[in-house]
Amino acid sequence: ETIETNIMGTVNILETARNYPGVKAIVFASSDKAYGISDKLPYYETHELKGQHPYDVSKSCSDLIAQSYAKTYEMPIGIARCGNIYGGNDLNFNRIVPETIKSLLHNQRPIIRSDGTFKRDYIYVRDVVDSYITIAENLQKKEIKGQSFNFGNDKPLEVMEIVNTLQKLMRKENIKPKILNTAKGEIKDQYLNSKKARRLLKWKP
Repeated sequence: ETIETNIMGTVNILETARNYPGVKAIVFASSDKAYGISDKLPYYETHELKGQHPYDVSKSCSDLIAQSYAKTYEMPIGIARCGNIYGGNDLNFNRIVPETIKSLLHNQRPIIRSDGTFKRDYIYVRDVVDSYITIAENLQKKEIKGQSFNFGNDKPLEVMEIVNTLQKLMRKENIKPKILNTAKGEIKDQYLNSKKARRLLKWKP
């Protein structure tokens, strides 16, 4: 399902856009997951895309497909690779931010599926929306068209840092998180360098 949705879904949309000359800007929402495991962090846009787990592979493939359409058909495509998104209206309680908030609101122990030391970029949803709009508005420029951009805070945080911050903000520091340490199919550390977006797009979170 992940392969069908992310890879073939991307192909279907790009094929439609290729056959409709009125399309002026296409922003492909990739992910930091497209980079896969790397010994060198943070990720730069020049890093190889080499996802290993199904979701990561689907993002690597669809990212490369978007690049291919941009180059082969000279289509106005920009690629956004964002870190972990958080913010309002996120009802996916498998994610650390809404799940922790929900647990603390009910005076329950937050569940940590990893060992709590996994390090990630966390980026607010409005900053993500702004990044997409900024790419779209600049796609007529030669130096932007067909390019990929990392978007993050450039301040990676461990899972426990996120949980502890939420505990302090909600005054629930007395509730001890439950660390399961059972996470599978997850890359331990993933974070981005977003200097290219700051320099060429004048974007900042």
